[in-house]
Amino acid sequence: MVAPTADLLARRKTSITLDLKNPSSRKILLDILSQADVFLDPFRPGVLERLGLCPTEVLLRRNPRLIVARLTGFRRDGKYKDMAGHDINYIAVSGVLSMLGRQGEAPYAPANILGDFGGGGAMCFMGILLALLARERTGKGQVVEANMVDGSAYLATMPRLSQRQLPPVWGGARGANLLDGGCPYYATYETKDKGKYFAVGALEPQFYAELIRGLGFKPEELPQPREDKANWPALRKAFEKRFREKTRREWEEIFQGTDACATPVLEQGELEKEGYEQRLAVGLSDTPGLPFKADEGGWTGGFLKPGEGGEATLRSWLGWERGRDYEVQNGTLVEVGKTNAKL
Repeated sequence: MVAPTADLLARRKTSITLDLKNPSSRKILLDILSQADVFLDPFRPGVLERLGLCPTEVLLRRNPRLIVARLTGFRRDGKYKDMAGHDINYIAVSGVLSMLGRQGEAPYAPANILGDFGGGGAMCFMGILLALLARERTGKGQVVEANMVDGSAYLATMPRLSQRQLPPVWGGARGANLLDGGCPYYATYETKDKGKYFAVGALEPQFYAELIRGLGFKPEELPQPREDKANWPALRKAFEKRFREKTRREWEEIFQGTDACATPVLEQGELEKEGYEQRLAVGLSDTPGLPFKADEGGWTGGFLKPGEGGEATLRSWLGWERGRDYEVQNGTLVEVGKTNAKL
């Protein structure tokens, strides 16, 4: 019995299984791509070429409208291109990881959100959309290349440029700047109920005034000017002490409806328990995306077994039928009447 993949992000996906080293199985892929819009290449540099699937020499010649999106971790032409890596490695060599973490401590990665999903998947998706727009004018597809190093560096453009050109914002060591946890009025604070936190982002003077009013301070009770980093330790200490005097719920009631830029740090388990609705990232008025099903709620993923639902998708998209357009041998799709002889 074939086990499902460990990927939770397979909801609404289907699968077919191919052996790309088998010419008969590879022919199935080429036939599919002759009618496809987008092909995602997740392999290391050179793998498609070694399989006889060069995007420019093979794929685009068979289907000039095809968009081949190639996503790698490291740059395709850099010194790390043939090395294995994960999110933490890609943001490390991009320079971004060096800016993340507390002052005086080792840098730390924000899970795999920044490299894998932000700098990788989202940037690649943007490239695909741009290629689709270009195809509307030219009628031609193209190769889209994205990598998690350059994508992550792009996302960090503001702090990178600010280090030199706007030092009051991001000119200090990591964890000592306006937006990276160094500033006491842009930080998180533990409340009376241990382990529950409140987030503060009162950057503008009018919002800061609302914050200290809600905290019960008079302006003269706190060090001034607030922008002077020499005053930040004392400000932080005062805020820490005050936030611990009330529960998170009590602070939420105080700041609800105000412009203090102060909100509770809600946890995923809490949101699920309270019925929080996970929605699509964007909404389009004329071409809406598929909504969540009623029994999904955005809190469960979808595992997928290799080959699951793929034949139904081929029938729906291409009108293909087993025995006429393909056969299944040893779990992989091959041409009708062909054997699984290897190259």
